[in-house]
Amino acid sequence: MPGFYEKHGGYVLAMAIDKYMHVILNVPIADRLVRLHYSKSEVVSRVAHLNHPLAREALLMHGIHDAIEVASVADLPSGTGLGSSSCYLVGLLNAIRAYLARPAAPEEVAEEACRIELQILKQPIGKQDQYMAVYGGLTELEIGKDGSVDVRPLTVPTYSLSDFVSKTHLYYTNIQRNTTDILSEQTAALRAADRSGVEDRLLRIRDIGYEIGAAMKESNFDRFGELMHAHWLAKRELSSRVTVPAIEQLYDYLRAEYGVLGGKVAGAGGGGFLMLYCPHKGEKLMQFMKSQGSDRLGYFPEFDGSRVILNARNSHTVHHHKSQPSTQVRVSTDHD
Repeated sequence: MPGFYEKHGGYVLAMAIDKYMHVILNVPIADRLVRLHYSKSEVVSRVAHLNHPLAREALLMHGIHDAIEVASVADLPSGTGLGSSSCYLVGLLNAIRAYLARPAAPEEVAEEACRIELQILKQPIGKQDQYMAVYGGLTELEIGKDGSVDVRPLTVPTYSLSDFVSKTHLYYTNIQRNTTDILSEQTAALRAADRSGVEDRLLRIRDIGYEIGAAMKESNFDRFGELMHAHWLAKRELSSRVTVPAIEQLYDYLRAEYGVLGGKVAGAGGGGFLMLYCPHKGEKLMQFMKSQGSDRLGYFPEFDGSRVILNARNSHTVHHHKSQPSTQVRVSTDHD
Protein backbone atom coordinates (compact mmCIF):
# COMPACT_ATOMS: atom_id res chain seq x y z
CA MET A 1 0.00 0.00 0.00
CA PRO A 2 1.23 3.57 -0.69
CA GLY A 3 1.18 4.38 3.01
CA PHE A 4 3.88 1.74 3.44
CA TYR A 5 5.96 1.72 0.25
CA GLU A 6 6.26 5.52 0.11
CA LYS A 7 8.27 5.25 3.32
CA HIS A 8 9.91 1.83 3.12
CA GLY A 9 9.57 0.54 -0.42
CA GLY A 10 7.91 -2.82 -0.91
CA TYR A 11 8.44 -6.38 -2.08
CA VAL A 12 5.93 -8.89 -3.42
CA LEU A 13 6.43 -12.41 -4.73
CA ALA A 14 3.36 -13.61 -6.61
CA MET A 15 2.29 -16.24 -9.09
CA ALA A 16 -0.31 -15.93 -11.84
CA ILE A 17 -2.40 -19.07 -12.29
CA ASP A 18 -4.34 -20.56 -15.18
CA LYS A 19 -7.76 -19.31 -14.10
CA TYR A 20 -9.10 -16.53 -16.27
CA MET A 21 -11.14 -13.38 -16.50
CA HIS A 22 -12.51 -12.87 -20.02
CA VAL A 23 -13.52 -9.38 -21.14
CA ILE A 24 -15.40 -8.80 -24.41
CA LEU A 25 -15.74 -5.33 -25.92
CA ASN A 26 -18.21 -4.75 -28.73
CA VAL A 27 -19.55 -1.69 -30.53
CA PRO A 28 -23.32 -1.73 -31.17
CA ILE A 29 -24.55 -0.88 -34.65
CA ALA A 30 -28.16 0.22 -34.13
CA ASP A 31 -27.89 2.64 -31.19
CA ARG A 32 -25.46 4.61 -29.06
CA LEU A 33 -26.34 3.10 -25.67
CA VAL A 34 -23.78 1.87 -23.16
CA ARG A 35 -24.27 -1.75 -22.10
CA LEU A 36 -22.24 -3.35 -19.35
CA HIS A 37 -22.66 -7.00 -18.34
CA TYR A 38 -20.99 -8.51 -15.26
CA SER A 39 -22.75 -10.05 -12.22
CA LYS A 40 -25.33 -7.36 -13.01
CA SER A 41 -26.35 -5.61 -16.23
CA GLU A 42 -26.39 -1.88 -16.80
CA VAL A 43 -27.85 -0.04 -19.78
CA VAL A 44 -27.29 3.72 -19.74
CA SER A 45 -27.02 6.56 -22.24
CA ARG A 46 -23.56 7.74 -21.17
CA VAL A 47 -20.50 5.99 -19.76
CA ALA A 48 -20.38 8.56 -16.94
CA HIS A 49 -23.68 7.15 -15.66
CA LEU A 50 -22.30 3.62 -15.08
CA ASN A 51 -22.28 2.37 -11.51
CA HIS A 52 -19.36 -0.02 -12.10
CA PRO A 53 -16.41 2.20 -11.15
CA LEU A 54 -13.62 0.29 -12.94
CA ALA A 55 -15.44 0.10 -16.27
CA ARG A 56 -16.59 3.70 -16.04
CA GLU A 57 -13.14 5.14 -15.34
CA ALA A 58 -11.33 2.93 -17.87
CA LEU A 59 -13.68 3.96 -20.68
CA LEU A 60 -13.62 7.64 -19.72
CA MET A 61 -9.82 7.61 -19.52
CA HIS A 62 -9.74 6.72 -23.22
CA GLY A 63 -12.43 9.17 -24.29
CA ILE A 64 -15.24 6.66 -24.82
CA HIS A 65 -18.55 8.16 -23.71
CA ASP A 66 -21.26 6.14 -25.49
CA ALA A 67 -21.94 3.45 -28.12
CA ILE A 68 -20.06 0.65 -26.36
CA GLU A 69 -20.83 -2.77 -24.91
CA VAL A 70 -18.62 -4.66 -22.46
CA ALA A 71 -19.24 -8.12 -21.05
CA SER A 72 -17.12 -10.21 -18.70
CA VAL A 73 -17.06 -13.77 -17.40
CA ALA A 74 -14.65 -15.32 -14.92
CA ASP A 75 -13.53 -18.79 -13.92
CA LEU A 76 -13.59 -17.81 -10.24
CA PRO A 77 -15.91 -15.60 -8.18
CA SER A 78 -15.00 -12.07 -7.15
CA GLY A 79 -14.05 -11.21 -3.58
CA THR A 80 -11.89 -14.31 -3.15
CA GLY A 81 -8.43 -12.75 -2.86
CA LEU A 82 -7.16 -13.73 -6.30
CA GLY A 83 -7.02 -10.29 -7.86
CA SER A 84 -10.16 -10.48 -9.99
CA SER A 85 -10.86 -6.72 -9.86
CA SER A 86 -7.44 -5.79 -11.22
CA CYS A 87 -7.63 -8.63 -13.77
CA TYR A 88 -10.91 -7.19 -15.01
CA LEU A 89 -9.51 -3.67 -15.21
CA VAL A 90 -6.30 -4.69 -17.00
CA GLY A 91 -8.26 -6.87 -19.40
CA LEU A 92 -10.65 -4.03 -20.18
CA LEU A 93 -7.80 -1.55 -20.70
CA ASN A 94 -6.13 -3.95 -23.12
CA ALA A 95 -9.43 -4.44 -24.97
CA ILE A 96 -9.94 -0.68 -25.23
CA ARG A 97 -6.39 -0.16 -26.46
CA ALA A 98 -6.74 -2.93 -29.05
CA TYR A 99 -10.00 -1.43 -30.26
CA LEU A 100 -8.62 2.10 -30.51
CA ALA A 101 -5.30 0.90 -31.98
CA ARG A 102 -3.35 2.39 -29.07
CA PRO A 103 -0.64 -0.15 -28.25
CA ALA A 104 1.31 0.42 -25.06
CA ALA A 105 4.17 -1.16 -23.16
CA PRO A 106 3.11 -3.55 -20.36
CA GLU A 107 4.31 -1.15 -17.67
CA GLU A 108 2.15 1.64 -19.11
CA VAL A 109 -0.97 -0.54 -18.93
CA ALA A 110 -0.14 -1.60 -15.36
CA GLU A 111 0.39 2.01 -14.28
CA GLU A 112 -2.82 3.04 -16.02
CA ALA A 113 -4.70 0.46 -13.95
CA CYS A 114 -2.91 1.60 -10.78
CA ARG A 115 -3.83 5.21 -11.51
CA ILE A 116 -7.51 4.31 -11.82
CA GLU A 117 -7.65 2.19 -8.68
CA LEU A 118 -5.29 4.08 -6.37
CA GLN A 119 -5.56 7.70 -7.48
CA ILE A 120 -8.95 8.17 -9.15
CA LEU A 121 -11.00 5.70 -7.09
CA LYS A 122 -8.86 6.06 -3.94
CA GLN A 123 -8.88 2.33 -3.24
CA PRO A 124 -6.72 1.34 -0.22
CA ILE A 125 -4.75 -1.25 -2.17
CA GLY A 126 -1.27 -1.83 -3.56
CA LYS A 127 0.16 -2.29 -7.05
CA GLN A 128 0.78 -6.03 -7.09
CA ASP A 129 -2.50 -7.24 -8.62
CA GLN A 130 -2.35 -4.86 -11.57
CA TYR A 131 1.25 -5.72 -12.41
CA MET A 132 0.67 -9.46 -12.05
CA ALA A 133 -2.37 -9.26 -14.35
CA VAL A 134 -0.18 -7.56 -16.96
CA TYR A 135 2.97 -9.66 -16.64
CA GLY A 136 1.86 -13.07 -15.32
CA GLY A 137 4.36 -15.75 -14.32
CA LEU A 138 6.15 -16.33 -11.04
CA THR A 139 7.33 -12.82 -10.46
CA GLU A 140 9.11 -10.59 -7.96
CA LEU A 141 7.91 -7.00 -7.71
CA GLU A 142 10.22 -4.51 -6.03
CA ILE A 143 8.30 -1.30 -5.35
CA GLY A 144 10.28 1.91 -4.88
CA LYS A 145 9.43 4.75 -2.54
CA ASP A 146 8.41 6.76 -5.60
CA GLY A 147 5.95 4.04 -6.61
CA SER A 148 8.08 2.68 -9.46
CA VAL A 149 7.92 -1.09 -9.87
CA ASP A 150 10.84 -3.30 -10.87
CA VAL A 151 9.44 -6.51 -12.41
CA ARG A 152 11.71 -9.59 -12.17
CA PRO A 153 10.57 -13.00 -13.44
CA LEU A 154 11.72 -15.73 -11.07
CA THR A 155 13.13 -18.74 -12.90
CA VAL A 156 12.31 -22.14 -11.41
CA PRO A 157 12.77 -25.42 -13.36
CA THR A 158 9.51 -26.88 -14.66
CA TYR A 159 9.96 -30.10 -12.70
CA SER A 160 10.42 -28.06 -9.51
CA LEU A 161 7.30 -26.02 -10.24
CA SER A 162 5.34 -29.24 -10.70
CA ASP A 163 6.59 -30.42 -7.31
CA PHE A 164 5.61 -27.10 -5.74
CA VAL A 165 2.11 -27.15 -7.25
CA SER A 166 1.57 -30.75 -6.14
CA LYS A 167 2.24 -29.76 -2.53
CA THR A 168 0.49 -26.39 -2.53
CA HIS A 169 -3.28 -26.71 -2.23
CA LEU A 170 -5.98 -24.11 -2.88
CA TYR A 171 -9.41 -24.48 -1.28
CA TYR A 172 -12.36 -22.13 -1.53
CA THR A 173 -13.72 -21.18 1.90
CA ASN A 174 -17.11 -20.17 0.44
CA ILE A 175 -16.64 -16.81 2.14
CA GLN A 176 -16.56 -13.68 -0.02
CA ARG A 177 -15.32 -10.48 1.58
CA ASN A 178 -14.81 -6.80 0.88
CA THR A 179 -11.09 -6.13 0.48
CA THR A 180 -11.64 -2.40 0.87
CA ASP A 181 -12.99 -2.78 4.41
CA ILE A 182 -9.99 -4.87 5.51
CA LEU A 183 -7.31 -2.70 3.89
CA SER A 184 -8.95 0.58 4.90
CA GLU A 185 -8.41 -0.40 8.52
CA GLN A 186 -4.72 -1.04 7.88
CA THR A 187 -4.29 2.16 5.85
CA ALA A 188 -5.90 4.24 8.60
CA ALA A 189 -3.57 2.68 11.17
CA LEU A 190 -0.54 3.38 8.95
CA ARG A 191 -1.40 7.05 8.56
CA ALA A 192 -2.41 7.62 12.19
CA ALA A 193 0.01 9.30 14.59
CA ASP A 194 -0.10 6.17 16.74
CA ARG A 195 0.46 3.41 14.22
CA SER A 196 -0.54 0.68 16.71
CA GLY A 197 2.33 -1.55 15.57
CA VAL A 198 0.92 -2.00 12.04
CA GLU A 199 4.03 -0.52 10.41
CA ASP A 200 6.35 -2.86 12.31
CA ARG A 201 4.23 -5.87 11.35
CA LEU A 202 4.25 -4.85 7.69
CA LEU A 203 8.04 -4.51 7.82
CA ARG A 204 8.20 -8.03 9.23
CA ILE A 205 5.92 -9.31 6.45
CA ARG A 206 8.10 -7.64 3.80
CA ASP A 207 11.20 -9.27 5.27
CA ILE A 208 9.48 -12.66 5.30
CA GLY A 209 8.73 -12.02 1.62
CA TYR A 210 12.43 -11.64 0.86
CA GLU A 211 13.11 -14.94 2.67
CA ILE A 212 10.34 -16.67 0.72
CA GLY A 213 11.79 -15.35 -2.53
CA ALA A 214 15.20 -16.78 -1.63
CA ALA A 215 13.64 -20.15 -0.74
CA MET A 216 11.76 -20.30 -4.05
CA LYS A 217 14.92 -19.55 -6.04
CA GLU A 218 16.56 -22.52 -4.33
CA SER A 219 13.46 -24.72 -4.84
CA ASN A 220 13.45 -25.15 -1.05
CA PHE A 221 9.70 -25.55 -0.85
CA ASP A 222 9.53 -26.92 2.69
CA ARG A 223 11.23 -23.73 3.82
CA PHE A 224 8.60 -21.86 1.82
CA GLY A 225 5.92 -23.65 3.85
CA GLU A 226 7.58 -22.79 7.17
CA LEU A 227 7.88 -19.15 6.15
CA MET A 228 4.24 -19.08 5.11
CA HIS A 229 3.33 -20.01 8.68
CA ALA A 230 5.46 -17.13 9.96
CA HIS A 231 3.66 -14.92 7.43
CA TRP A 232 0.28 -16.19 8.69
CA LEU A 233 1.14 -15.29 12.28
CA ALA A 234 2.34 -11.81 11.29
CA LYS A 235 -0.52 -11.05 8.91
CA ARG A 236 -3.32 -11.92 11.31
CA GLU A 237 -1.99 -9.23 13.66
CA LEU A 238 -2.68 -6.55 11.03
CA SER A 239 -6.46 -6.53 11.40
CA SER A 240 -9.23 -8.35 13.22
CA ARG A 241 -10.72 -9.04 9.78
CA VAL A 242 -7.77 -10.89 8.21
CA THR A 243 -9.04 -14.27 9.40
CA VAL A 244 -12.23 -15.59 10.97
CA PRO A 245 -12.38 -18.02 13.94
CA ALA A 246 -13.59 -20.94 11.82
CA ILE A 247 -10.62 -20.61 9.43
CA GLU A 248 -8.18 -20.20 12.33
CA GLN A 249 -9.49 -23.39 13.95
CA LEU A 250 -9.38 -25.29 10.66
CA TYR A 251 -5.82 -24.14 9.95
CA ASP A 252 -4.59 -25.22 13.40
CA TYR A 253 -6.27 -28.60 12.98
CA LEU A 254 -4.75 -29.18 9.54
CA ARG A 255 -1.29 -28.34 10.82
CA ALA A 256 -1.66 -30.84 13.65
CA GLU A 257 -3.34 -33.68 11.74
CA TYR A 258 -2.07 -33.45 8.16
CA GLY A 259 1.40 -31.97 8.45
CA VAL A 260 0.51 -28.66 6.82
CA LEU A 261 3.63 -26.51 7.26
CA GLY A 262 2.04 -23.19 6.46
CA GLY A 263 -0.65 -21.37 4.60
CA LYS A 264 -2.37 -18.11 3.92
CA VAL A 265 -5.78 -16.67 3.23
CA ALA A 266 -5.39 -15.26 -0.27
CA GLY A 267 -5.44 -11.51 -0.73
CA ALA A 268 -6.28 -9.17 2.13
CA GLY A 269 -7.83 -12.00 4.14
CA GLY A 270 -11.19 -12.57 5.76
CA GLY A 271 -12.20 -15.42 3.46
CA GLY A 272 -11.80 -16.33 -0.19
CA PHE A 273 -9.23 -19.02 -0.98
CA LEU A 274 -7.12 -20.80 1.60
CA MET A 275 -3.66 -21.82 0.38
CA LEU A 276 -1.96 -24.68 2.24
CA TYR A 277 1.50 -26.17 1.83
CA CYS A 278 1.29 -29.90 2.61
CA PRO A 279 4.46 -31.88 1.75
CA HIS A 280 3.48 -35.46 2.65
CA LYS A 281 -0.23 -36.06 3.32
CA GLY A 282 -1.73 -34.31 0.33
CA GLU A 283 -4.17 -37.07 -0.62
CA LYS A 284 -5.52 -37.35 2.93
CA LEU A 285 -5.80 -33.58 3.16
CA MET A 286 -7.80 -33.50 -0.07
CA GLN A 287 -10.16 -36.20 1.20
CA PHE A 288 -10.71 -34.39 4.49
CA MET A 289 -11.33 -31.03 2.83
CA LYS A 290 -13.76 -32.67 0.39
CA SER A 291 -15.66 -34.09 3.36
CA GLN A 292 -15.92 -30.50 4.63
CA GLY A 293 -17.44 -29.34 1.34
CA SER A 294 -14.25 -27.87 -0.21
CA ASP A 295 -12.80 -29.41 -3.35
CA ARG A 296 -9.18 -28.69 -4.19
CA LEU A 297 -8.72 -26.16 -6.98
CA GLY A 298 -6.36 -27.54 -9.59
CA TYR A 299 -4.03 -24.96 -11.08
CA PHE A 300 -0.69 -24.36 -12.75
CA PRO A 301 1.34 -21.18 -13.24
CA GLU A 302 0.31 -19.00 -16.17
CA PHE A 303 3.35 -17.34 -17.72
CA ASP A 304 1.48 -14.98 -20.03
CA GLY A 305 -0.20 -11.89 -18.69
CA SER A 306 -3.31 -10.22 -20.10
CA ARG A 307 -3.58 -10.67 -23.85
CA VAL A 308 -5.92 -10.02 -26.74
CA ILE A 309 -7.22 -13.32 -28.13
CA LEU A 310 -9.50 -11.91 -30.85
CA ASN A 311 -9.56 -8.51 -32.52
CA ALA A 312 -12.28 -8.58 -35.19
CA ARG A 313 -11.97 -5.07 -36.57
CA ASN A 314 -13.28 -4.18 -40.01
CA SER A 315 -10.48 -1.77 -40.84
CA HIS A 316 -6.72 -1.83 -40.38
CA THR A 317 -6.76 1.67 -38.89
CA VAL A 318 -9.04 3.18 -36.22
CA HIS A 319 -8.65 6.88 -35.41
CA HIS A 320 -11.77 7.39 -33.32
CA HIS A 321 -14.09 4.89 -31.71
CA LYS A 322 -17.20 6.35 -33.36
CA SER A 323 -15.86 5.54 -36.81
CA GLN A 324 -15.88 1.78 -36.28
CA PRO A 325 -19.35 0.38 -35.48
CA SER A 326 -18.39 -3.30 -35.88
CA THR A 327 -15.50 -4.02 -33.56
CA GLN A 328 -15.21 -6.90 -31.12
CA VAL A 329 -12.22 -7.48 -28.89
CA ARG A 330 -11.82 -10.37 -26.47
CA VAL A 331 -9.15 -10.28 -23.81
CA SER A 332 -8.06 -13.02 -21.44
CA THR A 333 -6.43 -12.11 -18.12
CA ASP A 334 -5.09 -14.57 -15.56
CA HIS A 335 -5.84 -14.49 -11.84
CA ASP A 336 -2.91 -14.33 -9.47
